[in-house]
Amino acid sequence: MKLKPIIEKTNLHPKNQHRLGYNFEQLITTCPELQQFVAINEHNIQTIDFSNPKAVKALNKALLIANYDIKNWDIPDNYLCPPIPGRVDYIHYIADLLASNNNGVVPEGENVQVLDIGIGANCIYPILGNSVYGWFFVGTEVDEKAIQNCKRIIEDNPKLMDAISLQLQTESRFIFKNIITPEDRFSLTICNPPFHNSQEEATKSSIRKVNNLEKTRTKNPTLNFGGQNAELWCEGGESGFVTQMIFESAKYPMQCLWFTTLVSKKENLASFYKTLNKVNVAEVKTIDMAQGQKNSRILAWTFQSESQQKNWKF
Repeated sequence: MKLKPIIEKTNLHPKNQHRLGYNFEQLITTCPELQQFVAINEHNIQTIDFSNPKAVKALNKALLIANYDIKNWDIPDNYLCPPIPGRVDYIHYIADLLASNNNGVVPEGENVQVLDIGIGANCIYPILGNSVYGWFFVGTEVDEKAIQNCKRIIEDNPKLMDAISLQLQTESRFIFKNIITPEDRFSLTICNPPFHNSQEEATKSSIRKVNNLEKTRTKNPTLNFGGQNAELWCEGGESGFVTQMIFESAKYPMQCLWFTTLVSKKENLASFYKTLNKVNVAEVKTIDMAQGQKNSRILAWTFQSESQQKNWKF
């Protein structure tokens, strides 16, 4: 039986190497444990069951080995297992943002320092950003178990030792406070904020997602991409978290070129723009991107004038 040809995913960034989908034969060669999860679906396409968290984790392991030279990667049960094509899209779009301040050329290497707010247990943005562009990352997290897992990933992949620094945020109500010091200079901050208001709201959303994937009805979802409390929800949800981030960012106007965050809920943008106006930012950009079945966007802002942006040293 001849498999259907893969259709290019044109909604992904032009530089995203996952636009042509997954070469499962190659991925199984690099990570044999993936084989048990690969099957041909009703559309005659080779795939995995994306509602199965073990299958999603095995796919991630294979992708990280095959495409990003990460030999050892794992996360504890029930922690967020990120979809890599969408995560690397964020990296490519913010690289374009930096290129706009660098004569159209994406700055590469360790002089580009990036602050990842909420690195999670998976360490995924620093892994991807360092692999693709050679950037240096500081990853922050309120969850000590997540930090410890990131530490294991770094130790198990020596190429990451000088590329990623970790910092526990000891006061969960703050985002940049306790983290950014007077000596720091970050080209970027990035964040995938918790977008639910409560655990109950997060659970309802997960039930909907799993039902859509499995086309069945369940009241007790297994989270295919996992997720702990701090990863999925916080008081005030996405709106409260990003608003806090904007207000705090105003205290570090010259220490970061661009502050950025993913925004899942489009209806939150109007409120964010008002808050950005209150803190007198110099420029705001909203970058649309598609992540899998849903549309998302990156909200970026800077306190630096056009001339200050041009003078930023990478």
